This record gives sequence, C-alpha cells and structure tokens, in this order.
Amino acid sequence: MKPSIGITPDHLSSVSQALNSVLADEFVLYAKTRGAHWNVEGIDFYNKHLFFEKQYEELDEIMDAVAERIRVLGHYASAKLSEYIELTHLTQDSRQPNNSEGFIRTLLEDHEAVIIHLREKINYFNDELNDAGTADFITGLMEKHETMAWMLRSHLK
Repeated sequence: MKPSIGITPDHLSSVSQALNSVLADEFVLYAKTRGAHWNVEGIDFYNKHLFFEKQYEELDEIMDAVAERIRVLGHYASAKLSEYIELTHLTQDSRQPNNSEGFIRTLLEDHEAVIIHLREKINYFNDELNDAGTADFITGLMEKHETMAWMLRSHLK
C-alpha cells in the first residue's frame, strides 16, 4: 500500500531516488572508514583504531536511518554495491598515505563533500518536492556529518 501523506507519487519517487544517492554516499564513506579502522598504522594506531571504529558505527546508524526513510516513503532502499558505486558522489580512491593523518584527510574531504551535497538538497526536498520531513531529516544528517568532520579536522591541528 502506497503512503498517502500529502506528497504526490512522482515527488515521493524523486525523493526516494535522491535518498538512494545519499545512501550510496553513506555506504562508500562507511566502507572507507572501516578500511581506515582496519588498516591504520603508526605510533597512534590504537587511538585512531578506536576513533575510526566510533565513526563507522555512527555511519552504520546513519545508513539505517536513510534506508528506513526511503521505506517510510513507500520505496525500496538500494542494497547493491554496483548501485552504490553508480549513485555515489564520492570516490573509492585515496591519494593519501596509509597512516592516521592520511586516512583523516581522505575521510574529512568525503564528509565535507557529503555536507555540501546534503545542504544543496534541503531546499529541493522542501520547496520543490513538498517534503518538509525529508528536508528536516537531511538537515539532521548534515549536522551529524558536520560534527564528524569537526572531529576529523581537530586531529589535524
């Protein structure tokens, strides 16, 4: 049964497509953060190992929330790696060294890219698609990424 929540079916479809792109970004960022957790080396290994673990756990919760928002809107959340690669705005590549600073710089760049992308979507969801709920949801995600970026940025001082 399709939701009857004051948003046209076409707009619900557009919101869900955009959210699947957000989900793809979250998944790629999660995988990169997990990789940092697994592969960080150096004198600060243990602290950064735990730090990256905390970040990927938060990203796991974000991914779940995005997927559930898509389901609330009556659509299916993407769950294929090939779709994530096609939909993401991020790259899987890292041009940084395999140490804590390198991983932090790469992840910070990705969080900032996600923040910009989310910020651009807020008015689109609210004004063009008449979905204040998703605009609010995306605002909350943006704020979580801003905090995570701040945590990463603070390690570079």
